[in-house]
Amino acid sequence: MTTLHPNLHRIAEQAVNQAIERGLTVATAESLTAGMVAAVLADTPGASGMLQGGVVSYQDSVKAGVLGVPRDLLDDVGAVDGEVAAAMAAGTRRICGADIGVSTTGVAGPEPHAGKAVGSVYVGIATADGSTSYAYTFEGSRAEIRALACAAALDRLLEVLAPTGQPA
Repeated sequence: MTTLHPNLHRIAEQAVNQAIERGLTVATAESLTAGMVAAVLADTPGASGMLQGGVVSYQDSVKAGVLGVPRDLLDDVGAVDGEVAAAMAAGTRRICGADIGVSTTGVAGPEPHAGKAVGSVYVGIATADGSTSYAYTFEGSRAEIRALACAAALDRLLEVLAPTGQPA
């Protein structure tokens, strides 16, 4: 796994441990990170106790056909959008039967995509209470942006899993 972000494995270990302690399961839907979030979680001992599965949804056809992201939303705003990230997270939560869904979508570069600048990233989180997204702007190489997006997704997952956070 990438070593571009030094805290990825520490954050993943915290997320795995907190999910297990709370008896919660997690699923991923990844475009920009193409499975990195699930892989970093799976690198952590005990991950089988919380990681349900995931979908690499690089293409809009997979976002719509598998995750259930509305086709008209994708047509209107493109794949790199907060509403799309939220819908991806909700979709993976539903199809994997997880308590929490986490998603990533964005532009790693080297060129802008569909009018969105390199480094534009959205992380989606879905729980039984609904779904939301968080916008980020990262700088760096393609690999660095992907690693930063993975870390951001794990950070948002940790927030949901925090014992003082809202129950999923």
